[in-house]
Amino acid sequence: MFSYFSAIILGIVEGFTEFLPISSTGHLILVNQFISFSKEFTVLFDIVIQLGAILAVLVYFRKKLWPFTKDKIKNRETLNIWYKTIIGVLPAIFLGALFAKFIENKLFNPWVVAFALLIGGIIILLVERKNTASGEHPKITSIENLSFKTAFFIGLIQCLSMVPGTSRSAATIIGAMLLGASRVVATEFSFFLAIPTMVAASAYSLLKYNGILSAQQIFVLAVGFVVSFIVALVVTKFLINYVKKNNFKIFGYYRIILGIIILAYFFIK
Repeated sequence: MFSYFSAIILGIVEGFTEFLPISSTGHLILVNQFISFSKEFTVLFDIVIQLGAILAVLVYFRKKLWPFTKDKIKNRETLNIWYKTIIGVLPAIFLGALFAKFIENKLFNPWVVAFALLIGGIIILLVERKNTASGEHPKITSIENLSFKTAFFIGLIQCLSMVPGTSRSAATIIGAMLLGASRVVATEFSFFLAIPTMVAASAYSLLKYNGILSAQQIFVLAVGFVVSFIVALVVTKFLINYVKKNNFKIFGYYRIILGIIILAYFFIK
């Protein structure tokens, strides 16, 4: 029974945090300090619930991402999104293959998460302050206007999220905004970039998993997958609507407060 409860909690955490700029990996590392499975199964479980979140993005953006319709113009626009997404994910695939093992062994701990949350939160506030002070309108107001060069550089910035607590979505969104994209375009491209990035990371981790699953473990995975999918679908819709009228300052403040709490907790502990 406790396993299913853990699956629900972790599924909610993944679905809620994956696409918000607050770091899903960081939150899972922290929650796993209190609620977790065996070490090997935890790795597999985290992969499965990430796939649930990916499916939510595919479902939400299905009309934009499906390139096989009768409308040839729309098909070209959709393929253009996929081409830019693939270009954007190349740096993460290359650098991830080089440094994934080192990062997993050395950086997956609450202290790194706490400092990454703090630094990321400060950067978000500084970027938003700069945008407010400058009053400049973003140069890139649609995915169509996003160049392949810019997509590649956003992908490079995304690699910062390999440090747990940084947040893949925060890195891509803030990176895209610094490169001239509007909040809406930056957020949408962050969602699109998540698909191949997370699939590649999941495939890499699945290839390393050698365990044999019991019937109960399969059901636990299914529960986590479904919960993550449902919550991520709700969060995706929320974030797309939110960025149309609001900035990311609230997430910056949240990261800073959470980082301070984590540092205080583990320092006292």
